[in-house]
Amino acid sequence: MHALFEEAGKFMAGRILSEAESSAQVELDSGKRVKVKAANVLLKFEKPAPSELVAQAQAVAETIELDLAWEFAPEDDFGFADLARDYFSENATLVQQAGALFRLYEAPHYFRRAGKGRFKKAPAEILQQALAAIEKKKAVLAQIDEWAAALGRGECPQPIRDQLYKILFKPDKNAPEYKAVVDASRATHTAPLDLLQKAGAIDSAYQFHWKRFLFENFPKGTGFPALTAPQPPDDLPLASVQAYSIDDSQTTEIDDALSVQGLGTGTVVLGIHIAAPGLAVQPGSAIDQLGRARLSTVYMPGYKITMLPDEVVQIYTLDEGRANPAVSLYVTVNETTLEILSTETRLERVPVLANLRHDQLDHIVTEAWLTDPAVQVEGTPARVSELREQLSFLFRLAKSLKAQREVVRGKPENFNRPDYNFRLVGNDRGEPNGSETVQITTRQRGAPLDLIVAEAAIVANSTWGSWMAELGVPGIYRSQASMAPGVKVRMGTKALPHAGIGVKSYSWATSPLRRYTDLVNQWQIIACARHGKTAALAAPFKPKDADLFSIISSFDGAYSAYNGYQAGMERFWTLKYVQQNGLTELTATVFKEGPGGSFLVRADDIPLVFPVLGAQNLPRGARLLVKLGEIDEITLDIHGTVLERLDSDEPEAGADEAAEEDDETVAGPIAIAVDMNEAEAPASADNLTP
Repeated sequence: MHALFEEAGKFMAGRILSEAESSAQVELDSGKRVKVKAANVLLKFEKPAPSELVAQAQAVAETIELDLAWEFAPEDDFGFADLARDYFSENATLVQQAGALFRLYEAPHYFRRAGKGRFKKAPAEILQQALAAIEKKKAVLAQIDEWAAALGRGECPQPIRDQLYKILFKPDKNAPEYKAVVDASRATHTAPLDLLQKAGAIDSAYQFHWKRFLFENFPKGTGFPALTAPQPPDDLPLASVQAYSIDDSQTTEIDDALSVQGLGTGTVVLGIHIAAPGLAVQPGSAIDQLGRARLSTVYMPGYKITMLPDEVVQIYTLDEGRANPAVSLYVTVNETTLEILSTETRLERVPVLANLRHDQLDHIVTEAWLTDPAVQVEGTPARVSELREQLSFLFRLAKSLKAQREVVRGKPENFNRPDYNFRLVGNDRGEPNGSETVQITTRQRGAPLDLIVAEAAIVANSTWGSWMAELGVPGIYRSQASMAPGVKVRMGTKALPHAGIGVKSYSWATSPLRRYTDLVNQWQIIACARHGKTAALAAPFKPKDADLFSIISSFDGAYSAYNGYQAGMERFWTLKYVQQNGLTELTATVFKEGPGGSFLVRADDIPLVFPVLGAQNLPRGARLLVKLGEIDEITLDIHGTVLERLDSDEPEAGADEAAEEDDETVAGPIAIAVDMNEAEAPASADNLTP
């Protein structure tokens, strides 16, 4: 005796070895013996052999027309043998009954299962919906095949082009566009990005990087809704100072300005004036929500996406020729010893005399010009000449402050490498398209004007950070436990030391137009200025406020993404510079072993890090002449080959130290990201330029 039974959703047949009331022992054709519940046995038969029955029944099942079977089926539930008798004849054979079972089982859209071997036909409306869905699925599968074939031929269907960034970076794996790319990638043995490139899906490398960034970070676009910019309070007192800012020409969000009073009296008052949107923009307001959504201004060569609407920026930026709302820190300094005697914070309007520009003045305001009154530079603007005495004092103070921090740090700050500025010719502050001519210029880190602004910002951020902590007002801080390798800078709500800068605590509060953390801290500082010892009760954010931790977490992610994109676009334009200037060889310095046995080198004259072959066994700091390979503008990749070594067998002094710094700031072709606010370069701490 043989049995046809269901096991784990499959139909099997075999010889019955033994049988009890509730189960049977069945031997399959493979020789395997299984225990089958009696309720799972659907047919018992003597002939034909089990394998023959299954084969013949499957052939019969294929002949059964489901529409006709559905018409024949009774309205109530029924057994498969009943349908076989209705469909074939009253004397339906064993094979026909098994065929009906198989056919019913594989058509759940026509017949729902109602128990072992029993079924109930689907309502007509449900059946039509199911059939329509099946036809739609067939059409989708056919479309996927068609798209995949087109990609394989080097053609990109428009629907896939429209979904390019979603397919590559945030795919819906059930979407037909994604499945077509996967199928074509497998069929052609080509990586998806390479496949899409060959198919012409990427028209512009620049647009690829730009739209990818927008897709991941600004999916709703970069525009702002129409909002009314809040005006500053009417009762702010007017400060009796003449302040001036120091930024690059492209800077429009001018956050900070300086003033000096009392020169020649023995006691000098340094004013550090910070733009004060926090005096009018309130936590939870519509403007605040915009800032919190963006968290920072995004910078890239030739363009930027501001954190706040231009209407707000224009009210609070420290433009020359007007009195601007500011949170001011007045630092009283002994003019001779340069010792800080006291500090005071005021909320006021600050007259701004001038907006000085690094790129226009760095060649004039040199260390020699600041330290020797006899040095004269042709073309010095009259306003800068008027400020010479003040700038000279500020430079002397900045050097003293830097030296004090270096004692705490335990080693001098390293300014061996320059900062690079990018200018796109043919772009008038509009969105670049990638075809512009790029100019790359350098500004030495630690240049006098740079140092003056950086040290002033460090004084303000560290002073206000400690003040908030003394009053029990929480803030957002940057801290670093030590300068040991691998110890990173972290953000938190506690006023902990920052070993890399060399201060007891370091808040971010000097760029409230450009960083949301600084705006948050400004609200807290304003509360301190207004309420003193009771500020903790009046501050918008209270101790252990969960909202602060949420802001820190969001800011960390956004700031990292923005910095990564800025670094990627600087690399893109550097590679464009190589192309536009026909550079085939570069001088470079070895500093780190790279992947695959290559070594990473840093170009001497442009901001380019790339791997080279042939640098094995060369020490860090070795200078080389390198032949450049092909440029990939999508991966931002370029390789080189060593042509010759340019220096002696001994690397230059300080090469290892510079290399150690580079190890912390270089990650790879696309992911090179330098934290210009800290690392080894606090001279750039709060004077970042677009």
